[in-house]
Amino acid sequence: MANIVKVDNPYGAVAAATPADAASSLATIAAGASSSEVQIAQAKAQAESFAMVMAAKQWPRDEAKSVEKLLVACQRPTLAEQAVYTYARMGTDITGPSIRLAEAAARAWGNIKYGFKVTGSDKLNTEVLCYAYDMESNIPVERAFVVSHIRHTKNGDKLLTDPRDIYEKVANEAMRRVRACILECIPGDVIESAVNQCEQTLTATADISEATIKKLVDAFAKLGVTKSQIVAKIQRNLDAITPAQVIALRKIFVSLKDGMAKPEDFFDQNIVEAKATVNVTPKAKKPTLAEKAAAAAAAAKANEPEPPAEPPAPETRTPPPDLPYTPEDEIEDIPDTL
Repeated sequence: MANIVKVDNPYGAVAAATPADAASSLATIAAGASSSEVQIAQAKAQAESFAMVMAAKQWPRDEAKSVEKLLVACQRPTLAEQAVYTYARMGTDITGPSIRLAEAAARAWGNIKYGFKVTGSDKLNTEVLCYAYDMESNIPVERAFVVSHIRHTKNGDKLLTDPRDIYEKVANEAMRRVRACILECIPGDVIESAVNQCEQTLTATADISEATIKKLVDAFAKLGVTKSQIVAKIQRNLDAITPAQVIALRKIFVSLKDGMAKPEDFFDQNIVEAKATVNVTPKAKKPTLAEKAAAAAAAAKANEPEPPAEPPAPETRTPPPDLPYTPEDEIEDIPDTL
Protein backbone atom coordinates (compact mmCIF):
# COMPACT_ATOMS: atom_id res chain seq x y z
CA MET A 1 0.00 0.00 0.00
CA ALA A 2 1.44 3.31 -0.98
CA ASN A 3 2.21 5.77 1.70
CA ILE A 4 -0.02 8.81 1.72
CA VAL A 5 1.93 12.02 1.83
CA LYS A 6 0.17 14.80 3.71
CA VAL A 7 0.36 18.16 1.98
CA ASP A 8 0.50 21.14 4.30
CA ASN A 9 -2.07 23.81 3.76
CA PRO A 10 -0.19 26.87 2.52
CA TYR A 11 -2.77 29.12 4.19
CA GLY A 12 -2.72 27.32 7.53
CA ALA A 13 -0.02 29.50 9.03
CA VAL A 14 -1.69 32.74 8.05
CA ALA A 15 -4.16 34.28 10.47
CA ALA A 16 -7.05 36.09 8.87
CA ALA A 17 -7.68 39.60 10.09
CA THR A 18 -10.73 39.82 12.30
CA PRO A 19 -13.46 42.44 11.86
CA ALA A 20 -12.14 44.09 15.00
CA ASP A 21 -8.71 44.43 13.40
CA ALA A 22 -10.25 46.06 10.34
CA ALA A 23 -12.24 48.37 12.58
CA SER A 24 -9.09 49.32 14.43
CA SER A 25 -7.39 50.24 11.15
CA LEU A 26 -10.41 52.26 10.03
CA ALA A 27 -10.45 54.11 13.33
CA THR A 28 -6.75 54.90 12.97
CA ILE A 29 -7.27 56.26 9.47
CA ALA A 30 -10.30 58.28 10.57
CA ALA A 31 -8.22 59.82 13.33
CA GLY A 32 -5.90 61.30 10.70
CA ALA A 33 -2.92 59.02 11.33
CA SER A 34 -0.05 58.87 8.88
CA SER A 35 0.54 55.91 6.56
CA SER A 36 3.34 54.62 8.76
CA GLU A 37 1.11 54.67 11.82
CA VAL A 38 -1.58 52.81 9.87
CA GLN A 39 0.90 50.15 8.84
CA ILE A 40 2.11 49.76 12.41
CA ALA A 41 -1.47 49.43 13.68
CA GLN A 42 -2.29 46.84 11.03
CA ALA A 43 0.86 44.84 11.75
CA LYS A 44 0.13 44.89 15.47
CA ALA A 45 -3.47 43.74 14.97
CA GLN A 46 -2.41 40.94 12.63
CA ALA A 47 0.29 39.78 15.05
CA GLU A 48 -2.21 39.66 17.92
CA SER A 49 -4.71 37.72 15.80
CA PHE A 50 -2.03 35.31 14.62
CA ALA A 51 -0.92 34.60 18.20
CA MET A 52 -4.50 33.99 19.38
CA VAL A 53 -5.31 31.75 16.42
CA MET A 54 -2.16 29.69 16.95
CA ALA A 55 -2.99 29.31 20.66
CA ALA A 56 -6.51 28.16 19.78
CA LYS A 57 -5.15 25.63 17.30
CA GLN A 58 -2.62 24.34 19.81
CA TRP A 59 -5.11 24.04 22.68
CA PRO A 60 -8.50 23.29 21.09
CA ARG A 61 -11.59 23.20 23.24
CA ASP A 62 -13.02 20.02 24.69
CA GLU A 63 -16.71 20.53 23.95
CA ALA A 64 -17.91 18.08 26.63
CA LYS A 65 -15.84 19.80 29.30
CA SER A 66 -16.89 23.23 28.01
CA VAL A 67 -20.59 22.36 28.30
CA GLU A 68 -20.08 20.89 31.76
CA LYS A 69 -18.22 24.03 32.82
CA LEU A 70 -21.07 26.20 31.57
CA LEU A 71 -23.74 24.13 33.35
CA VAL A 72 -21.78 24.29 36.60
CA ALA A 73 -21.56 28.08 36.23
CA CYS A 74 -25.34 28.22 35.71
CA GLN A 75 -25.83 26.55 39.09
CA ARG A 76 -24.69 29.74 40.81
CA PRO A 77 -27.76 31.72 41.92
CA THR A 78 -26.02 35.04 41.25
CA LEU A 79 -25.57 34.15 37.58
CA ALA A 80 -28.95 32.44 37.23
CA GLU A 81 -30.72 35.57 38.47
CA GLN A 82 -29.24 37.59 35.58
CA ALA A 83 -29.14 34.89 32.93
CA VAL A 84 -32.57 35.26 31.31
CA TYR A 85 -34.42 38.35 30.15
CA THR A 86 -38.03 38.78 29.11
CA TYR A 87 -39.96 41.45 27.24
CA ALA A 88 -43.47 41.84 25.95
CA ARG A 89 -44.30 41.95 22.25
CA MET A 90 -47.82 41.89 20.82
CA GLY A 91 -49.21 40.65 24.14
CA THR A 92 -46.70 37.78 24.39
CA ASP A 93 -43.74 37.52 26.78
CA ILE A 94 -40.54 36.61 24.93
CA THR A 95 -37.59 35.26 26.90
CA GLY A 96 -33.99 34.58 25.96
CA PRO A 97 -30.40 34.43 27.22
CA SER A 98 -29.12 37.74 28.55
CA ILE A 99 -25.78 39.44 27.97
CA ARG A 100 -24.41 38.00 31.22
CA LEU A 101 -25.25 34.44 30.16
CA ALA A 102 -23.71 34.99 26.72
CA GLU A 103 -20.48 36.19 28.34
CA ALA A 104 -20.42 33.17 30.65
CA ALA A 105 -21.02 30.87 27.67
CA ALA A 106 -18.15 32.46 25.72
CA ARG A 107 -15.79 31.97 28.66
CA ALA A 108 -16.80 28.35 29.10
CA TRP A 109 -16.77 27.52 25.37
CA GLY A 110 -13.31 29.04 24.99
CA ASN A 111 -11.24 30.41 22.10
CA ILE A 112 -13.75 33.18 21.37
CA LYS A 113 -12.78 36.80 21.02
CA TYR A 114 -15.68 39.25 21.36
CA GLY A 115 -16.34 42.93 21.99
CA PHE A 116 -17.07 46.15 20.14
CA LYS A 117 -15.09 49.06 18.74
CA VAL A 118 -15.98 52.57 17.65
CA THR A 119 -15.16 53.09 13.98
CA GLY A 120 -16.29 56.69 13.67
CA SER A 121 -18.02 59.45 15.56
CA ASP A 122 -19.36 62.97 15.22
CA LYS A 123 -21.63 65.25 17.23
CA LEU A 124 -24.81 63.41 16.26
CA ASN A 125 -23.85 59.75 15.73
CA THR A 126 -21.33 57.07 16.62
CA GLU A 127 -20.45 54.21 14.28
CA VAL A 128 -19.86 50.93 16.11
CA LEU A 129 -18.68 47.48 15.05
CA CYS A 130 -19.58 44.54 17.30
CA TYR A 131 -17.95 41.18 16.75
CA ALA A 132 -17.43 37.66 18.04
CA TYR A 133 -14.63 35.62 16.50
CA ASP A 134 -14.32 31.87 16.96
CA MET A 135 -10.56 31.59 16.57
CA GLU A 136 -10.56 27.80 16.54
CA SER A 137 -12.98 27.41 13.61
CA ASN A 138 -12.00 30.79 12.12
CA ILE A 139 -15.59 32.03 11.91
CA PRO A 140 -16.08 35.79 12.39
CA VAL A 141 -19.50 37.25 13.24
CA GLU A 142 -19.99 41.00 13.16
CA ARG A 143 -22.68 43.66 13.52
CA ALA A 144 -22.13 47.22 12.28
CA PHE A 145 -24.63 49.90 13.29
CA VAL A 146 -24.97 53.58 14.11
CA VAL A 147 -25.89 54.94 17.54
CA SER A 148 -27.69 58.27 17.59
CA HIS A 149 -26.70 60.76 20.30
CA ILE A 150 -30.37 61.48 20.98
CA ARG A 151 -32.19 60.13 23.99
CA HIS A 152 -35.95 59.78 23.65
CA THR A 153 -37.84 60.76 26.80
CA LYS A 154 -41.44 61.49 27.72
CA ASN A 155 -40.63 65.19 27.66
CA GLY A 156 -39.20 65.02 24.14
CA ASP A 157 -35.91 64.18 22.48
CA LYS A 158 -32.70 65.27 24.19
CA LEU A 159 -29.33 65.65 22.48
CA LEU A 160 -26.52 64.10 24.50
CA THR A 161 -23.40 66.24 24.86
CA ASP A 162 -21.73 64.75 27.93
CA PRO A 163 -19.11 62.17 26.81
CA ARG A 164 -20.11 59.88 29.66
CA ASP A 165 -23.78 59.86 28.61
CA ILE A 166 -22.76 59.16 25.02
CA TYR A 167 -20.49 56.28 26.05
CA GLU A 168 -23.16 54.70 28.25
CA LYS A 169 -25.71 54.82 25.42
CA VAL A 170 -23.21 53.40 22.92
CA ALA A 171 -22.08 50.63 25.28
CA ASN A 172 -25.65 49.70 26.18
CA GLU A 173 -26.73 49.28 22.57
CA ALA A 174 -23.44 47.68 21.52
CA MET A 175 -23.51 44.92 24.13
CA ARG A 176 -26.86 43.75 22.83
CA ARG A 177 -25.28 43.22 19.40
CA VAL A 178 -22.29 41.55 21.02
CA ARG A 179 -24.68 39.11 22.70
CA ALA A 180 -26.17 38.23 19.32
CA CYS A 181 -22.70 37.69 17.85
CA ILE A 182 -21.64 35.39 20.70
CA LEU A 183 -24.80 33.31 20.41
CA GLU A 184 -24.06 32.74 16.73
CA CYS A 185 -20.65 31.27 17.58
CA ILE A 186 -21.96 28.79 20.16
CA PRO A 187 -24.33 25.93 19.25
CA GLY A 188 -27.95 26.65 20.07
CA ASP A 189 -28.51 23.44 22.04
CA VAL A 190 -25.66 24.41 24.38
CA ILE A 191 -27.31 27.77 25.10
CA GLU A 192 -30.69 26.07 25.56
CA SER A 193 -29.21 23.68 28.12
CA ALA A 194 -27.68 26.62 29.97
CA VAL A 195 -31.02 28.44 30.08
CA ASN A 196 -32.77 25.32 31.41
CA GLN A 197 -30.12 24.92 34.10
CA CYS A 198 -30.59 28.55 35.15
CA GLU A 199 -34.35 28.00 35.39
CA GLN A 200 -33.83 24.98 37.64
CA THR A 201 -31.36 26.90 39.79
CA LEU A 202 -33.82 29.74 40.26
CA THR A 203 -36.64 27.35 41.14
CA ALA A 204 -34.53 25.52 43.72
CA THR A 205 -33.04 28.64 45.30
CA ALA A 206 -35.90 31.11 44.99
CA ASP A 207 -35.92 33.24 48.13
CA ILE A 208 -39.21 34.86 49.10
CA SER A 209 -38.09 36.23 52.46
CA GLU A 210 -39.05 39.74 53.50
CA ALA A 211 -35.48 41.02 53.07
CA THR A 212 -35.24 39.62 49.54
CA ILE A 213 -38.58 41.08 48.48
CA LYS A 214 -37.60 44.48 49.88
CA LYS A 215 -34.31 44.33 47.98
CA LEU A 216 -36.19 43.50 44.79
CA VAL A 217 -38.66 46.35 45.28
CA ASP A 218 -35.82 48.81 45.92
CA ALA A 219 -34.06 47.63 42.75
CA PHE A 220 -37.22 48.20 40.69
CA ALA A 221 -37.65 51.65 42.26
CA LYS A 222 -34.32 52.72 40.74
CA LEU A 223 -35.76 51.86 37.32
CA GLY A 224 -38.95 53.87 37.90
CA VAL A 225 -41.24 51.00 38.97
CA THR A 226 -43.23 51.51 42.17
CA LYS A 227 -44.36 48.98 44.73
CA SER A 228 -48.01 49.49 43.78
CA GLN A 229 -47.23 48.66 40.16
CA ILE A 230 -45.50 45.43 41.21
CA VAL A 231 -48.49 44.44 43.36
CA ALA A 232 -50.83 45.10 40.44
CA LYS A 233 -48.59 43.03 38.17
CA ILE A 234 -48.58 39.92 40.38
CA GLN A 235 -52.23 40.41 41.47
CA ARG A 236 -51.49 39.80 45.15
CA ASN A 237 -49.75 41.37 48.13
CA LEU A 238 -46.00 41.06 48.37
CA ASP A 239 -46.22 38.97 51.53
CA ALA A 240 -48.08 36.30 49.51
CA ILE A 241 -45.73 36.25 46.50
CA THR A 242 -44.73 32.86 45.09
CA PRO A 243 -41.27 31.67 43.98
CA ALA A 244 -42.43 31.54 40.35
CA GLN A 245 -43.48 35.19 40.52
CA VAL A 246 -40.13 36.16 42.02
CA ILE A 247 -38.39 34.44 39.10
CA ALA A 248 -40.63 36.24 36.61
CA LEU A 249 -39.93 39.61 38.24
CA ARG A 250 -36.18 38.96 38.10
CA LYS A 251 -36.42 38.30 34.36
CA ILE A 252 -38.30 41.56 33.91
CA PHE A 253 -35.69 43.39 35.97
CA VAL A 254 -32.86 42.01 33.80
CA SER A 255 -34.74 43.07 30.68
CA LEU A 256 -35.24 46.61 31.99
CA LYS A 257 -31.65 46.88 33.20
CA ASP A 258 -30.21 45.73 29.86
CA GLY A 259 -32.46 48.08 27.91
CA MET A 260 -34.41 45.30 26.21
CA ALA A 261 -37.73 46.75 27.37
CA LYS A 262 -39.30 49.70 29.17
CA PRO A 263 -41.34 49.77 32.40
CA GLU A 264 -44.54 50.55 30.53
CA ASP A 265 -44.17 47.25 28.65
CA PHE A 266 -44.91 45.32 31.85
CA PHE A 267 -46.41 47.67 34.44
CA ASP A 268 -49.51 49.85 34.44
CA GLN A 269 -48.36 53.46 34.38
CA ASN A 270 -51.76 54.74 35.57
CA ILE A 271 -51.21 53.33 39.06
CA VAL A 272 -50.09 56.03 41.47
CA GLU A 273 -48.07 55.09 44.52
CA ALA A 274 -50.10 55.75 47.67
CA LYS A 275 -48.30 58.02 50.05
CA ALA A 276 -48.25 56.64 53.56
CA THR A 277 -49.49 58.98 56.28
CA VAL A 278 -47.14 59.08 59.21
CA ASN A 279 -48.36 60.43 62.56
CA VAL A 280 -45.46 62.24 64.11
CA THR A 281 -45.63 62.45 67.90
CA PRO A 282 -44.32 65.80 69.23
CA LYS A 283 -41.12 65.48 71.14
CA ALA A 284 -41.58 65.81 74.90
CA LYS A 285 -40.03 68.87 76.53
CA LYS A 286 -37.22 68.15 78.92
CA PRO A 287 -38.26 69.15 82.50
CA THR A 288 -36.26 71.82 84.30
CA LEU A 289 -34.64 71.39 87.74
CA ALA A 290 -37.43 73.33 89.44
CA GLU A 291 -40.06 71.11 87.79
CA LYS A 292 -38.15 68.00 88.85
CA ALA A 293 -37.98 69.27 92.49
CA ALA A 294 -41.70 70.08 92.52
CA ALA A 295 -42.54 66.66 91.11
CA ALA A 296 -40.36 64.97 93.75
CA ALA A 297 -42.03 66.94 96.56
CA ALA A 298 -45.47 66.06 95.23
CA ALA A 299 -44.52 62.40 95.07
CA ALA A 300 -43.16 62.45 98.65
CA LYS A 301 -46.29 64.15 99.92
CA ALA A 302 -48.45 61.59 98.19
CA ASN A 303 -46.55 58.81 99.99
CA GLU A 304 -47.02 60.31 103.51
CA PRO A 305 -49.55 58.39 105.77
CA GLU A 306 -52.86 60.13 106.45
CA PRO A 307 -53.39 61.41 110.06
CA PRO A 308 -55.95 59.50 112.25
CA ALA A 309 -59.50 60.81 112.15
CA GLU A 310 -60.67 62.87 115.22
CA PRO A 311 -63.59 61.40 117.32
CA PRO A 312 -66.94 63.03 116.70
CA ALA A 313 -67.97 65.83 119.12
CA PRO A 314 -70.76 64.94 121.66
CA GLU A 315 -74.21 65.97 120.66
CA THR A 316 -75.46 69.04 122.53
CA ARG A 317 -79.12 69.61 122.96
CA THR A 318 -80.37 73.16 123.05
CA PRO A 319 -83.20 73.79 125.54
CA PRO A 320 -86.36 75.19 124.07
CA PRO A 321 -86.76 78.93 124.44
CA ASP A 322 -88.99 80.40 127.18
CA LEU A 323 -92.54 80.94 126.07
CA PRO A 324 -94.45 84.13 127.07
CA TYR A 325 -96.84 83.97 130.04
CA THR A 326 -100.59 83.86 129.44
CA PRO A 327 -103.51 83.63 131.97
CA GLU A 328 -104.67 80.46 130.36
CA ASP A 329 -101.53 78.81 131.57
CA GLU A 330 -102.68 79.07 135.29
CA ILE A 331 -104.33 75.97 136.82
CA GLU A 332 -107.42 76.49 138.97
CA ASP A 333 -107.28 75.30 142.61
CA ILE A 334 -109.60 72.40 143.10
CA PRO A 335 -111.30 72.39 146.60
CA ASP A 336 -111.01 69.37 148.78
CA THR A 337 -114.78 69.12 149.16
CA LEU A 338 -117.55 70.25 147.14
